[in-house]
Amino acid sequence: MTRATAAKKAAPTPAAPQAAQPGGVAFVGTGPGDPDLLTVRAVKLIEDADVIITEDAGHADMVRIIRNRAAANRVVAPGEQPVEPVEAEIVDGGFGEDGQPLTHAARAKVVVKQAKRGLRVVRLLGGDPFLYASGPEEAQAVAKANLGFEVVPGVSSVAAVPAYAGIPLTTKDHREMAVVTCGDKVDWSRYADTPTLVLLSAVGQIGDIAKQLVAIGRSPQTPVAMTRVGTTTEQQTITSTLEHIAADARAARISPPAIVVIGAVVDLREKLSWFETKPIFGWRVLVPRTKEQSASLSNRIREFGGVPEEVPTISVEPPRNPQQMDKAVRGLVEGRYEWIAFTSVNAVKAVREKFEEYGLDARAFSGLKIAAVGDKTAQAIADWGLRADLVPSGEQSAAGLLEVWPEYDEVLDPINRVFLPRADIATENLVAGLIDLGWECDDVTAYRTVRAAPPPAPTRDAIKTGKFDAVVFTSSSTVRNLVGIAGKPHPSTIIAVIGPATAKTAEEHGLRVDVLAPKPDVELLVEALAGFGADRRAALLEAGEPVTKPSDRKPSARRRKA
Repeated sequence: MTRATAAKKAAPTPAAPQAAQPGGVAFVGTGPGDPDLLTVRAVKLIEDADVIITEDAGHADMVRIIRNRAAANRVVAPGEQPVEPVEAEIVDGGFGEDGQPLTHAARAKVVVKQAKRGLRVVRLLGGDPFLYASGPEEAQAVAKANLGFEVVPGVSSVAAVPAYAGIPLTTKDHREMAVVTCGDKVDWSRYADTPTLVLLSAVGQIGDIAKQLVAIGRSPQTPVAMTRVGTTTEQQTITSTLEHIAADARAARISPPAIVVIGAVVDLREKLSWFETKPIFGWRVLVPRTKEQSASLSNRIREFGGVPEEVPTISVEPPRNPQQMDKAVRGLVEGRYEWIAFTSVNAVKAVREKFEEYGLDARAFSGLKIAAVGDKTAQAIADWGLRADLVPSGEQSAAGLLEVWPEYDEVLDPINRVFLPRADIATENLVAGLIDLGWECDDVTAYRTVRAAPPPAPTRDAIKTGKFDAVVFTSSSTVRNLVGIAGKPHPSTIIAVIGPATAKTAEEHGLRVDVLAPKPDVELLVEALAGFGADRRAALLEAGEPVTKPSDRKPSARRRKA
């Protein structure tokens, strides 16, 4: 045996690598409340999670919003059937089965138990997981169980809430600050010279805290701001001084959770307040639409500070007799038509579903000209991988489409027939106009619009008693159906409509139209409502009156009836 061989035999055998333990958990910071403040990584983890452990009641709604957005934005290839998203399992990490709040140790056990299941587990924590939160203790428990974990930082309420209140914590003149979690043993003398103080859990003892700060030398006139439920559309901020903050907080009925800022930086709020001064901040806005169509409208309302509440008034159903639609689709494939005209996003959806039923894709449109009634419908066509050949540049309606539609020309047009898939309640104006231009129309019922079930009793009561600040009507049918299933909105409610026809219907039902969109477009409709809100706010301020919401003021005079 050679020396090399002997050495090789004598060498110890390396230990086999330990197999990675299945499971693990992502500790995700959810920020102070606004879902739009989540990091990109946090959103991705929430979208893909199998199990989500929440911390407070608002987390379940946040998860629903994020996963619904993901489903709405998911791209479906031509011919591919859309896949329904799988619901994540929601586990309450805040309270036990007895309804009592869980201790840090009990929460850690819940997290470890779920992490051992080998599923994609996300643990949601308010703010940042490692800042004034139980993330460190829970992460140590997961590590002790030999399970993997990751930490996704979140926006802390310490910085976010003052920023949303228009209060910078530091400036070029005030560079020092301190964050204090209030309790019985705080030595306030340590903060006598700190320019800016941020107080957590201080609402219940703000009076005693203010007295102690004054006692150690702070001026009674030192500015103080208290902001509750910051970054949400329920945010409320009061400004005061150390001398008066206790009384002012009681008068405003400020309750936790709230962040308190003390120092000269509070005075900058007068110039830098940007969130609570949004045009329709805190307005409760009724959105009577189909569930499928309400997402973009509701998101736009939120951008202007409003709180949308979607109430389905129309349900889109297949036609009672599908044979007419089947015949038209076969004719399209066989080259029977020169044009297909889409007058709504729902019409595009109905034809697309019929194509998928037959195993067809966008190639069947080869040689066919496509018309769309407006930009939204054209976008739905584009999402299918097609391009609209004709879209009105002016009024986006059936009348606007007729204005740009070409006359039939026997020389240029080999076929004189138009396929028009529409709703069962569509008017005949478009068909009559096309016939006048020399075209023959196959006016086909592609879908039915039926009245939805009445909303819950609390919503009906809110509509009738003026608890909504505004309602946005996007069609005449939404007016008729809302009044039919829930009753007329209260006279104090601002009525916003998408076009003249919808305005006429609203007035016929005894409603005063306050806002009319310049063009029939849902985004322009919300912008018009925001403009109305901005003008109303400016008028109140100019008159020296407090800025209130329409639901705060109930006019004595009833609306005129048409």
